[in-house]
Amino acid sequence: MDDLGIAVVIEDDADVRNLLEGVLTQAGFEVHTAVDGRAGVEVVRSKQANVVTLDIGLPDIDGFEVLRRIRNFSNAYVVMLTGRTDEPDLLSALNAGADDYIAKPFRPRELRARVAAMLRRPRHEVTGHGLSPSHGGQVQAAASAQREPGVLQHNGLLLNHRTRTVEIKGEPLGLTRSEFDLLHVLLKGGGAVCTRADLVRAVRGEFYDRETYISEADERAVEVHVGNLRRKLKEDQLSPRWLQTVRGVGYRLAPRRPDDA
Repeated sequence: MDDLGIAVVIEDDADVRNLLEGVLTQAGFEVHTAVDGRAGVEVVRSKQANVVTLDIGLPDIDGFEVLRRIRNFSNAYVVMLTGRTDEPDLLSALNAGADDYIAKPFRPRELRARVAAMLRRPRHEVTGHGLSPSHGGQVQAAASAQREPGVLQHNGLLLNHRTRTVEIKGEPLGLTRSEFDLLHVLLKGGGAVCTRADLVRAVRGEFYDRETYISEADERAVEVHVGNLRRKLKEDQLSPRWLQTVRGVGYRLAPRRPDDA
């Protein structure tokens, strides 16, 4: 069995904790556990965890605060476990730096699939650095970028899939993994409508195929990601430059503007 690294389970319910420990051990992780938030932070720090499962409802400090503390020193993949799937909870988890969430009760197979999908993605968050041309060379760089494999450009936005970087008119834009993946799918669509289910699959990775059930919570999470993405893009709600809502269906790329081509 492959050694996938260190996993830390932060969970106060003994039954759930034992289940998580068993699932992750079988998946190939060395697993450590903690029963409250403060202890969990220290275990993640001391063991240098690669993956963390984190319950929102802990007896001392809540999972959101635990996650904020972990993000001060670790870029481990973090999966939040929650019995609540309301949008404010999802928004808080994603904004605090969670990579994914799973609603309780969950199936062990689903947890393994989610963790495996995360591990197949680049470990670092997208920062936008590495593409910024000098002001004098922006036009030339943009022209050459259009010919480079993996590069997409639309209305002044340039996305490089190989380096996982994004720029708007030469200025780097910092996105999370999920925000980057959603933007990439919409840009590739070239104006075709992407349903919420399509975007869920983009975020979840290859383990969410066409036969996988897409829950309302999954679709709400996509809406949260799109909302965060729009805020970072500073979209005009009345005249969006990049992301258009197709009511009742999903989203698509806004039409190309001649002055931004």
